[in-house]
Amino acid sequence: MFSEAAQDAIKLLEQLISIPSFSKQEKNACDFLERYIEERGYSVSRKANNLWLMGPGFDTARPTLLLNSHIDTVKPVSGWTRPPFEALTDSGKLYGLGSNDAGASLVSLLQAFFLLTKRNQPYNLIFAASAEEEISGRNGIESLLDELPKIDFAIVGEPTLMNMAIAEKGLMVLDCVVRGIAGHAARNEGRNAIYEALPILEWFRSYDFPKKSELLGAVKMSVTQVNAGTQHNVIPDSCSFVVDVRSNELYSNEELLKIIKEQVECEVEARSTRLSSSATPADHPIVKRGIALSRHTFGSQTLSDQALMPFPSLKMGPGDSARSHTADEYIIPEEISEAIDLYINLLDGVRF
Repeated sequence: MFSEAAQDAIKLLEQLISIPSFSKQEKNACDFLERYIEERGYSVSRKANNLWLMGPGFDTARPTLLLNSHIDTVKPVSGWTRPPFEALTDSGKLYGLGSNDAGASLVSLLQAFFLLTKRNQPYNLIFAASAEEEISGRNGIESLLDELPKIDFAIVGEPTLMNMAIAEKGLMVLDCVVRGIAGHAARNEGRNAIYEALPILEWFRSYDFPKKSELLGAVKMSVTQVNAGTQHNVIPDSCSFVVDVRSNELYSNEELLKIIKEQVECEVEARSTRLSSSATPADHPIVKRGIALSRHTFGSQTLSDQALMPFPSLKMGPGDSARSHTADEYIIPEEISEAIDLYINLLDGVRF
C-alpha cells in the first residue's frame, strides 16, 4: 500500500500526462500545476511557464537547496501502441508521455518538498518546476536564476534509477564550412570543397583531447550532418557540416572552441557555449549521505538543466534514462514511492 504522499504523486502524474506540454507549449500544464500547489496552501511564483515556491522561514544565514525538475516533454515518437496522453496502467507499469522523463521526478520532488518543509531544516528549501528543458531553452531554468536567492546546492530530477549523477557532460554544437572553387565537373577545374573537407572530417573523427575525466571520460566529437553541392555537374564550392561536441568537466566549452579553431582550416562557429559540463565533489555532504544510503555515483553522458546551473548539483530521480524519448514510455509506480522516501532520507536534516 502506498503512502498518502505517493498516492498523491501518482495521481498528479496521471493528470499531467493528460495535458500536452511540449517545449515552449507548457502553459496548460503549468496552469494546472500552479492551481494544484495553491490548493495546498502554498504561495507560488511564476515566470512564463516556470513555477517556484519557497519553504517557510527563509533565512539568509542558512544555505539554500533547490529541488528542480521540468514540465516539458518531447513530442511522441512513432511507434506508440498506447495513447501517449492517457495515463494507462498495465502489468504494473504506468504508461504515458513524460511519465519517466521527467514527470515522475517532478511529482516526487514536489511531495518531498511538502514533507521536508513540515519539519525544521538547517537549510532553506525551494522547489522549481521549469520549462524548455528538452530544448535547453532560454525561457526555462536559466531565466529563473536571477529571480531566486543564492543557491548553494541543487537536486535535478531526471530518471537515474535514484542513483546520483555527480558529473554531467556539456554540449556545444559547431557549424563548420569548408570553401572550394566551383567549376564544371566534366573538366579538370575548380577545387572540390568535399575533397577539401575530408581531412578535416577525419580530424574531428580521430582527434583525442588529452584530459580525460574519471567520471565522464574523454571529450567526444561527432560529425552529425554534412551538406554540399547544388547539382551533379558542378564542382561544389562549399561543404558545410555540423559537429556535436560533448565536453567533460576538465575543459570549458570556450577552451575547446579555441583548440578546435587552432587545429582545423575551415570556418567554425559555435551556436552556443553556455551548456557547460559540471561536476560535484564526491565528498560533498549530500553526496556522502547518498552513498551511505547505497546510492552509487556516476557521470552522465546526457544533458539536463544541470548544464545551466552555476552551483553544485546532482542529478537524481526515479525511472530509467533508457526509457526516455521512446515509444510507450512508462514509470513503475513503486519507483515514485521509493523516490519520495529516498529524497526524504537523503535531505532531512542534512547539513552542507
